[in-house]
Amino acid sequence: MNVSRLIVVVLFLLAFGYRDTSSDSSDHPDYSIPSGHNPPPFSKDTVGWPATFGFGRTATQKEIDAWDISIRPDGKGLPAGSGNAATGLNIYQIKCAACHGKTGTEGPYARLVAPIDDTTKTKAIGNYWPYATTLFDYTRRAMPYNAPGSLSADEVYSLTAFLLHVNKIIDSNTVMTAQSLPKVIMPARSLFVPDDRKGGPEIR
Repeated sequence: MNVSRLIVVVLFLLAFGYRDTSSDSSDHPDYSIPSGHNPPPFSKDTVGWPATFGFGRTATQKEIDAWDISIRPDGKGLPAGSGNAATGLNIYQIKCAACHGKTGTEGPYARLVAPIDDTTKTKAIGNYWPYATTLFDYTRRAMPYNAPGSLSADEVYSLTAFLLHVNKIIDSNTVMTAQSLPKVIMPARSLFVPDDRKGGPEIR
């Protein structure tokens, strides 16, 4: 078929319409929702739903606890354990240096060390993070990169102590625990203020 004939066919289809009969209801099962069972989009109404949908199982309390590990700025949620900077340095060299460099200031991934008096523009733990508990929370959840969630509570406390120390926030002898960590005042905390603006979109 040459181009001119192809154009004529296309114009004919556009002019007289084309209906794909491959999806006619006569050839396929009826997937329409029965009358009276058509809740509005995103409805939370579950009246008439079955108790189960025939797959999966109820999560055990142990499984729920393994995911429910959020830590608040005031320290609520921190586990038992302790750690110090010296122990944290050894763990860091083995499990963290490959990504963040031997000193935390270089490496293929995020820089970790930049004290508040650092002249670089890099946002790091010492010059940007507002809460010390966030450091523990994130490290426990996501690190190390090749085995997230594999660190023990003591290892995370030790890494937290080491990183706070090299960022000039605590001294090398300070022991991090569920009691002492929330008391650490991050240098950048005062730079974060509540967004209490009015008169427009309010995002909290």
